Amino acid sequence: MRRLFASFLSLSLILVSCSLFQPTATPTSQPDDDDIFDTPWEDRSPFKAGLVPSEQSVLNELPGASVYHLEFNIAEDLYHVTGKEEVRYTNTDESALDAVQLRLFPNILGGEMTVSRVKVDEQSVTPEYELNDSLLIVPLSKPLEPNQSVTLQMDFAVTVPQSVELNYGVLAYFEEVLTLAHAYPMIAVYDDEGWNAEIPPQSGDVTYADASFFLVRISAPKAVTLVTSGQRLSLDEAGQTQTLSVASGPARDFYLVASPAYEEVSQTFGEITIHSYAPKYLKKGAEFALDVASRAIEDFSARYAPFPYTEFDIVATPTLALGIEYPGVIAITSRIYDVDRNYRGASGSVYMESTVAHEVGHQWFYNLVGDDQLDDPWLDESLTQFATLQYYADEYGADGEQGFRESLEGRWESVGREDIPIGLPVTEYSDMEYGAIIYGRGPLFFVALKEEMGEETFDAFLKEYTETLSWGIATPEFLQSLAEKHCACDLDAIFNEWVYP
Repeated sequence: MRRLFASFLSLSLILVSCSLFQPTATPTSQPDDDDIFDTPWEDRSPFKAGLVPSEQSVLNELPGASVYHLEFNIAEDLYHVTGKEEVRYTNTDESALDAVQLRLFPNILGGEMTVSRVKVDEQSVTPEYELNDSLLIVPLSKPLEPNQSVTLQMDFAVTVPQSVELNYGVLAYFEEVLTLAHAYPMIAVYDDEGWNAEIPPQSGDVTYADASFFLVRISAPKAVTLVTSGQRLSLDEAGQTQTLSVASGPARDFYLVASPAYEEVSQTFGEITIHSYAPKYLKKGAEFALDVASRAIEDFSARYAPFPYTEFDIVATPTLALGIEYPGVIAITSRIYDVDRNYRGASGSVYMESTVAHEVGHQWFYNLVGDDQLDDPWLDESLTQFATLQYYADEYGADGEQGFRESLEGRWESVGREDIPIGLPVTEYSDMEYGAIIYGRGPLFFVALKEEMGEETFDAFLKEYTETLSWGIATPEFLQSLAEKHCACDLDAIFNEWVYP
């Protein structure tokens, strides 16, 4: 949930600027809703329709990716949710594992999640809890060897907070909008540090996730519009209840929003359909967001790698952040949907355009290319800010680029342009430093790197970086080594000046 803060733009930034998933065709090869969870773990066919043709080859790759079968039952009050999870986890490390760790994020996001009936390969087990009950440790009866898989099963229940005070309201029921972020037991990443599990600071992201596949069934009151990650497989209605089945993947997470107030506007360009959801009185903002997203997707697809999904959603929520990204979905704060209104010294359209462009950029640097957002936030936030700068340059030329660059300079100025390294973990920044360095100085590092390498060489490097790491995990070391390969030069000096402590 990388986010732009409300002070994202300095007042000097003046630019000349101007689901219920509804796919164009229901896939015929998908299993019936009753059979969705009978899909063999190895069967990737339900995910094909959600990927553009050029990206469907990934379905023959990622053999060790986790596969989730999730069921959400949303109560009439919209803030009580029960569910079931069955997930196949494969050990992709070189050493055996004696347990699997899962995050229960609602327990540190102001809500409550309880888990029951935990099983491993159909055998009941007693899990352990740590980190204020946000970490579920599931023991294994025998070590899980490299390349071996295990199936975990559990029931869960979530009480959603009716407030947006914690972590900007990523998990909340507020103003008739239910936002379900990270609302299922999520397998933690196991890497060279072991299991990545910690209580994240409030100012940054909470998740760090591998690319996975999700088959999801959602039962909810018929009166609400459901917006989710992924592609719709089926929709059934019975009485006052609707049941939506979705396939999503590869993806870092699964996201769900529900509200009785949403109306949809949509646009199809090429292989991609964009849906924009907001209350009727915010329709102009929803249309504006849709237009910006279409231009940003086209720009970033050309610069980095093709946008992988056939659908993309934009949804208005009461989040305290300006915007938050999820796989195939971005949540934009309702406060900036009145694009004609002056908001904090600039028009709402200025905030809307910069926020939507930034969150769209995260579809490449967070979802397509993953990273440890808690330890290396610059690899997604700073790089996405730089991508947003490139969007303004491509859309509006030198004046647009200069205007957005002044906003980055202004953020860094808020801490006196101190040479604080951009490569620190989130925990080592104060709240003010995090915004100033990761969102201000960080993208300016990439400007300096481009000048050092030369524009043509830099562009080729960033394109290969994105394509090579698609659905993988980026590291600072890989980024530097690939840059040095492209420029045939030693970049230690500039990385030591900007990135490392």
